[in-house]
Amino acid sequence: MFENSSEELAYHKLLILYILDKINMDLTNSQITQVVLETEMMNYFSLQQLLSQLMESKFLITYKDSDREYYALTQKGVETLEYFLSRIPENSTKKVDEYILTNKENLLAETQVKSSFVKQSDNEFIVNLRVIENQCNLIDLNLNVSSEKQAQLICNNWKNNASDMYAEVIDLLISNNH
Repeated sequence: MFENSSEELAYHKLLILYILDKINMDLTNSQITQVVLETEMMNYFSLQQLLSQLMESKFLITYKDSDREYYALTQKGVETLEYFLSRIPENSTKKVDEYILTNKENLLAETQVKSSFVKQSDNEFIVNLRVIENQCNLIDLNLNVSSEKQAQLICNNWKNNASDMYAEVIDLLISNNH
């Protein structure tokens, strides 16, 4: 299929970019690993090495949200994929497309509740709490708190009780009992 190993490396890098582009959401390392291993595209160690190389080349970036690290395509990654898309064999893109169609809901389910905080100053932290369903924000709440301990506690409580809290907020906002 490939004439040399550098061509195979390029193919696998394009495949990783294709997966992130096609699924149209940022993924954790374990989610990318799940897609790659379940479609039998490459082995785990090759994937980890290629993810690092894609980061070094600025085709991917990572960011933290809710104590999880996500991989996201950069503009350079998108442009490279568009330019070289024809180099990915059609049977590979079909395999990825079918996998994503079948499993996207499972991958999405893992990313529905998000919480994070940033330090504004020594005694000011902005906490962001979100619930996402079908890639739409059901709730996106920013809170200003005075300590990192409070911010961390709020994030942890949100992760563990988001659905109940969301339901309570909606109930409070729509009830006529003042």
